[in-house]
Amino acid sequence: QLRLVESGGDLVQPGGSLRLSCAASGGNLFYYTIAWFRQAPGKEREGVSCITGPTYRTNYADSVKGRFTVSRDNAKNTVFLQINSLKPEDTAVYYCAALGGPSPAVCTVPVGGGQYHYWGHGTQVTVSS
Repeated sequence: QLRLVESGGDLVQPGGSLRLSCAASGGNLFYYTIAWFRQAPGKEREGVSCITGPTYRTNYADSVKGRFTVSRDNAKNTVFLQINSLKPEDTAVYYCAALGGPSPAVCTVPVGGGQYHYWGHGTQVTVSS
C-alpha cells in the first residue's frame, strides 16, 4: 500500500522559509494527486495546496498564494512544499495525502480531505520569534 512520510518542519522566525517533503513508498506519485493540509491547535484542518499526477497541475489556498510552492521530484518519488515569508498564523501540523482515485487533469484545494485515502502523520511547523 502507499505510504507517505512528511519531514522538514521546524521552528522558524517570522519571514523565514522551510521546504517540507512528502516521501512516498509502495506507489509512484506520478500517478497520484497529492494535497497538503495543515491543522493549527483548536482549528479545523485546512487544505493548503494540491498537485496532480501526469498533468502536473497545481493549486493553492488564497491564504498561501504567492508564498507557498508545491512541486514533485519523480526520481525521488517525493512531493515538496516550499513555504516562504512565514507568518505566525502558518503555525500548524502539515500533512500530505494522496487522492484515493485516478488523478484528475486539474485539482482544487480540498476541503475536509475525505476523498484522500492515504495520509502521513504530519510534520510540525512553528513560526515564532
